[in-house]
Amino acid sequence: KDYREWALRRSNHSGLGLSDEELRTLAQMDDPRHFQSVLRPIMVPRVPDTPSHAGVRRHIVENMRELGWTVEEDQFRDNTPLKRGVTFTNIIATLNPLAPRRLVLACHYDSLLTNSGVFVGATDSAVPCAQLMNLAHVLRKQLTRHKNKGEEVTLQFLFFDGEEAFVRWSRSDSTYGARNLAAKLQQMPYTETGATGVSNLHRMDLFVLLDLMGVANPNFYSYFKSSESWYLRLVSFERRLSNMGLTRGLPNMFKQDTWYNPGIEDDHIPFLERGVPILHLIPYPFPRGWHKDSDNAASLHSGTIRNQNTLMRALVADYLHLLL
Repeated sequence: KDYREWALRRSNHSGLGLSDEELRTLAQMDDPRHFQSVLRPIMVPRVPDTPSHAGVRRHIVENMRELGWTVEEDQFRDNTPLKRGVTFTNIIATLNPLAPRRLVLACHYDSLLTNSGVFVGATDSAVPCAQLMNLAHVLRKQLTRHKNKGEEVTLQFLFFDGEEAFVRWSRSDSTYGARNLAAKLQQMPYTETGATGVSNLHRMDLFVLLDLMGVANPNFYSYFKSSESWYLRLVSFERRLSNMGLTRGLPNMFKQDTWYNPGIEDDHIPFLERGVPILHLIPYPFPRGWHKDSDNAASLHSGTIRNQNTLMRALVADYLHLLL
C-alpha cells in the first residue's frame, strides 16, 4: 500500500454523473437569503491581525461548527515587510476528518490593506467565503448523510489568511497562509490506512480555489491539465442548466477553452508546486474593480452568484456521489 496505489485511486476517481432531474434539484436548492446573511458580516475591512478580521474569523468558524463540521484554527506568526510577528490564522473545516481523502474547496478571507482603509474585497474574496458557507448550508442534509456513511472521500473547506501582499506581491509577501499550510501538510505523514509514503498533502484529491467571484459576465477557463476532466464537467453542467432555462438567461461563464499558462499567482501555487491537482476558478480578465475600493456590494451581480452557487453544488454532488 504505497503512494502509487494511493495516487491511482485518486486519478481513477470518477464523478457520479448528474441527471437533468438532479441538476434541476440542485438549482432549486438556491437560498439567496441565507447567502446574504453569511456574506454581510464578511463585507468589512479584514486585514490580518486586526479586530475586524478576528470578527470575520469567528463568524466563519461558528457557522461551520453549527453545521456539524470539525473546525481547526491553524494559527502561526510570520514577518511581513511592514511588521514582524504578524499573527495569521487559516480556518480548516472538514466534514468528516476520519475520511482518508478530501475534495478541497478553498478561498481567502483576509482583505487587502489599502490607504483608504475602506476596501472590503467583495469579490476578493468575501463572496467565495460566503459561497462555501452557503453550499454547506443548503446541502446540509445530503452532506450529513454522506458523513454518516463513512465514505472514503469527504469535503474540506480551507479559508486562507494572508493571501494579499502587504507592500508588493512577491513570493515572500503574499499567500502567507497557503504557503505555511502546504509546507506543514507535506511534513505530516498519513498512516491511518497503512499506506507508506503518504503525507497529509496527498489526501487532497482535488484542490478547487475560488477567487474574484460574483461580478457579471465572468470568463472562466481550464488553467490546468490535471483538473481538465472536472473543469469540462462544469462546462457541461452549465450548458445543460442553460438548456433547461435554469441560468436566468445569462451567458455561459465556463468556456470550453484551455489556457495553461496565464501566470496567475494565487493561494494554489504552494499546493501546485507540491503536486496537488488544481482547479482554479478565477475569471480572466479580472473584474474591473480588482484591488479598488469599488470592489464592494454594488459591484456584485446576484444572478451570476446564484448560477455559480448552483454549479459549485453540482461539482460537489458529482464528485462525492451525493444522494439528492
